[in-house]
Amino acid sequence: MKAFRFFKIFLIFICCFCYINCSSDDDSSITNPDMDNDGFFDFNDNCPTIPNTDQLDTDGDGLGDVCDDDDDGDGVPDDQDNCPLIPNADQADDDNNGVGNVCDARTQPLFRCVGGTAGPFPCNGYDLMSMISAAELGGTGAQGNDSWGWTDPTTGREYALVGLTTGAAFVDITDPINPINLGRLPTATTPSPWRDIKVYNNHAFIVSEAPGHGMQVFDLTRLRNVTNPPETFTADARYTEFGNAHNIVINETSGFAYAVGTTTFAGGPHFVNIQNPTNPTAAGGYAEGTYSHDAQVVTYNGPDTDYTGREIFIGSNEDEIVIADITDKSNPITISTMVYNRIGFTHQGWFTEDMTYFLLGDELDEINFGDASRTIVFDFSDLDNPQFQMDYFGPTNAIDHNGYVNGNNFYVANYTAGIRVIDVSNISNGVMTETGFFDTFPANNNTSFNGVWNVYPYFDSGNIVISDIEGGLFIVRAN
Repeated sequence: MKAFRFFKIFLIFICCFCYINCSSDDDSSITNPDMDNDGFFDFNDNCPTIPNTDQLDTDGDGLGDVCDDDDDGDGVPDDQDNCPLIPNADQADDDNNGVGNVCDARTQPLFRCVGGTAGPFPCNGYDLMSMISAAELGGTGAQGNDSWGWTDPTTGREYALVGLTTGAAFVDITDPINPINLGRLPTATTPSPWRDIKVYNNHAFIVSEAPGHGMQVFDLTRLRNVTNPPETFTADARYTEFGNAHNIVINETSGFAYAVGTTTFAGGPHFVNIQNPTNPTAAGGYAEGTYSHDAQVVTYNGPDTDYTGREIFIGSNEDEIVIADITDKSNPITISTMVYNRIGFTHQGWFTEDMTYFLLGDELDEINFGDASRTIVFDFSDLDNPQFQMDYFGPTNAIDHNGYVNGNNFYVANYTAGIRVIDVSNISNGVMTETGFFDTFPANNNTSFNGVWNVYPYFDSGNIVISDIEGGLFIVRAN
């Protein structure tokens, strides 16, 4: 009897075991289907026809993103949405880069110019898009000096080339709000407070007052391939027919560079053929005007038809302006010289667009004579007989440094007073009018060598590069 009862219990146990196993193995596909085999049963899958193991549902509408044609639920279909995962029904895109403001890493200027200030910086009409310190660009203790710019003709990307005491830095400023420090080309010899950069045929040409430095040549197209910034670069070539130089001037039309302030040709322009950028060759020089601190060289197309098509050198030569025809490199010819009242140090100047007027900065007149920031304007309509046109005085006593004309605007690096933007459209009637400024040195506007060294105002985007001695790189834009 006991044996029979035990046998019945054993049979019940076996039947229950078989039922449980059969139910779990065979019936789940019927009672709990998983059509897309993503591990989620269809009744619990927010997109049962397309595998989506993450079950992502950005807008929380119960429909998985892989099945939803408007992931963020802002009413704009994903294929038309410039930020498909963050609601932005207005599709605002201030920098026109195809990415909505709400998706940009940073979408607004660092400081907008409001009520006369942009953050801590005095301003009028110009926003501060971003800034990078001199230390970040050049290492501990580095300071800024000159600057220039390059636009890649293939990609359209914009780059700031920033001179530093320790070398030259290259910064992608295509998105001026989020610039990328790509790296630095170290000085060829020793650090120096003076470094200058110009561009020809997608190459940067860099000189310095550092002893034995020569001229470094750097292929800027290499910047397209930087994958792990910031990098330390090497030069593609180096020209050593001179050692130190104060500045470099390039005529992009002729393909010649002119190093000024060297120990060759009495400090006058040292001619270099750079038509093959990585194989620069000596091409003579011009010593008659003696030391040139800075210069502009143009293929002339101004009002004096005697010199149309000639290569004209305008040297800022400490105590005078020298105009020379340097078309024939073996026989440069002085055209004329020009002096003016209250000469401190004839520093740097630039033609107006029509080459009628030349705007000169004297670096020491504010110190020596107590002038407000002064620009001396000359009428160069007759290169053989240049005439004084007018003095322009700025609103502060800060020292003027480098200035460049773009269209009707004259952009002046004004040391402690920042950059000043001056309308020269009515210069023929003796009128120049300041229309805006951005002051990177808010401490004061003293007559001292602090603050802005240079400004580069030639990018099509409107980005303006400012190189500041203490502050490094500033990128501003008219608001």
